Amino acid sequence: MLGPLFGRDSFIEISEGELLLRQPRYADYEQWRDVRMASRGFLTPFEPVWADNELSQTGFRGRIRRYTREAAEQSGYTFFIFLNGRPVPELVGGVTLSNIRRRAAQAASLGYWMSVDQAGKGIMTRAVSLLLPFVFNELRLHRLEAACLPHNSASIRVLEKNGFRKEGLAENYLLINGKWQDHLLFALTLERYLNQRPA
Repeated sequence: MLGPLFGRDSFIEISEGELLLRQPRYADYEQWRDVRMASRGFLTPFEPVWADNELSQTGFRGRIRRYTREAAEQSGYTFFIFLNGRPVPELVGGVTLSNIRRRAAQAASLGYWMSVDQAGKGIMTRAVSLLLPFVFNELRLHRLEAACLPHNSASIRVLEKNGFRKEGLAENYLLINGKWQDHLLFALTLERYLNQRPA
């Protein structure tokens, strides 16, 4: 189920079964901080170097302001991933659509992270699948791109299970964990997305 879209004051939620994707709120800070802190060692090899104030409340407020601005400009959308159906929804990760390009491209970039406690359970594969109708039906994009480190087999599985096709290797593509590192490039086009959906 998809919440209302667009408009400066809209708040997007996407849910199916126990899985909920929704835009972050200030009230998520403590749960986000705890999950990220507990997962730091797990996430560090796959992310840019964390800033000194990475887990601070001030830094989180800045993130929320940026997420809100990007959504209002329709240049990017950030969602937290929750397991619903319990007294307090459990934050288990995040997924981001960034660098949305219009005109001739009609494309965006996909990124995601998962808590150490919930990794390897298929949650991210389901979360990306849940996001795809928003990308192609609501935003009406033509192409969704993703990049991952060549040794990140879990991330490769998430993309391949969702119909992404490997397109090549980008040399020294992103500054990850303090080093410029090669990345495999993947993409899912609207045509392939439509062809793989159940009739």
